[in-house]
Amino acid sequence: MIPGREFRWLGVLFVPGLFDGEHVFELLSAEDNGTRFVQRELFRGVLVPFVWSSLQPRTLQGFNEMNRALKQVVEGGS
Repeated sequence: MIPGREFRWLGVLFVPGLFDGEHVFELLSAEDNGTRFVQRELFRGVLVPFVWSSLQPRTLQGFNEMNRALKQVVEGGS
């Protein structure tokens, strides 16, 4: 973790290694003197191959919805 630039947490289903999800938010310097927001989830564990096909589209949809809402707030919307 990089203080002031990165925020992350690890979620664990019952026991570590079964199904773990590490959510990461990063603030990166952009070439236009702005800031680029990066959001990602790192899934690990023995159950991941069995649930990935249903998990991936829902995770991506949630990321896109949050990113749109965050952009609206940051740019002065409500």
